[in-house]
Amino acid sequence: MPEQLEIKMQICRSVEEVRRLRPAMKAMGFVPTMGFLHEGHLSLVRQAAAENDTVAVSIFVNPLQFDSAADLDHYPRAVERDLALLEKEGVDLVFLPTAELLYPPGFATRVEVGGVADRLEGPARPGHFAGVATVVAKLFNILQPQQAYFGRKDAQQCAVISRMVHDLNLPVEVVTAPTFRESDGVAASSRNARLTPAQRRQAPALYQALEAARQAFSEGERNRARLEALMTRTLAARLGENAPDAEGRRAWETDYVTIVDPASFVPPETLGEEALALLAVRLGDVRLIDNMLLNSASVSAARDSSRPDY
Repeated sequence: MPEQLEIKMQICRSVEEVRRLRPAMKAMGFVPTMGFLHEGHLSLVRQAAAENDTVAVSIFVNPLQFDSAADLDHYPRAVERDLALLEKEGVDLVFLPTAELLYPPGFATRVEVGGVADRLEGPARPGHFAGVATVVAKLFNILQPQQAYFGRKDAQQCAVISRMVHDLNLPVEVVTAPTFRESDGVAASSRNARLTPAQRRQAPALYQALEAARQAFSEGERNRARLEALMTRTLAARLGENAPDAEGRRAWETDYVTIVDPASFVPPETLGEEALALLAVRLGDVRLIDNMLLNSASVSAARDSSRPDY
């Protein structure tokens, strides 16, 4: 590792700075983030450090992947805190681009991934995956990592990025790590900071619904409709009363509760030995997603999204 990287974490705000430093670095593990870091992010940083000579992290709240201006505005930010955490972890390089840098005037290119991106989160958040694929392709091109690390909480995003890497012959290995969970099962997410105390107490319901499906699957249940109904009942039991208020708003709503084939993200007629349960739930104004591989053999596979079929 070059001496200057051992002395102080490098903070780059331009492509030129990254490209000036990159040749002196050895094999790089890269963790792209939108900041407001939590233990889930830091666990990816630690895995990258254990498996590579150098570690780079990007912090960029990507406007292209938000379908709501209000959601973009409300996304939590704490850059100075994030930098302190990354320096403590021994990160070598942090890339802090602006939207103007990555999307200058006249920018007109998008990376569109078909198939797996056309389902679930795709229709629910129009343009989201094109925004994700576009920014990740740009970051891979700028930083040129050997390995890139993503959390499996965003399973469909991992599959989209893996598809893009395979189809475009990008020289990056996509590594997925198991979802980092709090002690009550809630998947770590920057959006959790927006939950009220009452909503945070409700949030474990997502994990409990997934765990109920996993338990039933382990006992031999292979009927997709019955497993999905079990998850829906568990959510309702855990989240409680949901009568609309005076303005017609409900305390919680489900966007989807489903079980799919983990290779295609298509709900199969009959479940095989590999199945992925996913759900998206709105608690007030906060939309939470979570997922779980139902077969225990798949739970331990942390590097499977480097395959073209996820």
